Amino acid sequence: MKVSIIICTYNRESYILDSLMSLKDQSSNYYNYEIIIIDNNSTDSTPLLCMEFLQQKGDLNVHYYKETQQGLSYARNRGIAVAQGEIIAFIDDDAVACRDYVLNIIEWFDNHSECAAIGGRIFPKYETQCPTWMPEQLMPLFSILNLGEKPKEFTRNLYPVGANMAFRKSVFTQYGLFNTELGRTGKNLLGGEEKDIFFRLKKHKLAIWYVPYIWVYHIIPQQRTTKDFIMKQAIGVGQSEYFRSKSNIVAYSSSICKELIKWGVSKLLALGYTIQAKPQKAAMILQFRYYVSLGLLGIKRV
Repeated sequence: MKVSIIICTYNRESYILDSLMSLKDQSSNYYNYEIIIIDNNSTDSTPLLCMEFLQQKGDLNVHYYKETQQGLSYARNRGIAVAQGEIIAFIDDDAVACRDYVLNIIEWFDNHSECAAIGGRIFPKYETQCPTWMPEQLMPLFSILNLGEKPKEFTRNLYPVGANMAFRKSVFTQYGLFNTELGRTGKNLLGGEEKDIFFRLKKHKLAIWYVPYIWVYHIIPQQRTTKDFIMKQAIGVGQSEYFRSKSNIVAYSSSICKELIKWGVSKLLALGYTIQAKPQKAAMILQFRYYVSLGLLGIKRV
């Protein structure tokens, strides 16, 4: 078994089948990969749809598990625990994989022995449209990743997005699992678990690459394109960084200093948008930063 594809799901009855069918309709032979579905206590028809998929899977290697501890990090760690593949890939339950997704993952890791993890390109698929007030700098909130047509190593503070990422399984044995204090829990918009694990790998000088031809479409529901949702995400970003660094006074102080620098950058970006006569984008940049700071300081929580 070369690849274990883990898809963690919670109340995704509108999208889960499209995601699963894209993993079934792969150009790779079925013996190269398995699909591991981790249901994190869905209360809608998601479990029923997963059972229907299992009944029509044919020779495809699919496993379904229910993780009762609520939280995306718990679900991901459960998937890692049961995975049989040398490579562990994660795809969101509202993402659709390209047909050569599995083959390209295998080829990349076979040909790049120094690489510990990768992040693929993520194209948005809006249910409505991208809001005109959304600044380009905040587009990653929609789980979009597009760094161009050529593979490149993630440098500095850049890292893959969870909707489309893959690791050598040995990474988790050597450097630990996802931090269960971080990551989404039900409707809670806490995050940071991906940043946490990738920064651990970077601390140990491991290579993490962007691979554009391992791509997915990521569905952006209408509710995610509201200002209220973006502000809740901002609080979650700050709160996640608080939880990630709170146990170390030096790390937390560093987070505060970085936030102050980001305030300076945000003000410059807002000024630029104002000069371009785009006041809504200018306001959104500053509002986002304000709510991130509230979360980081523990003043406001999602």
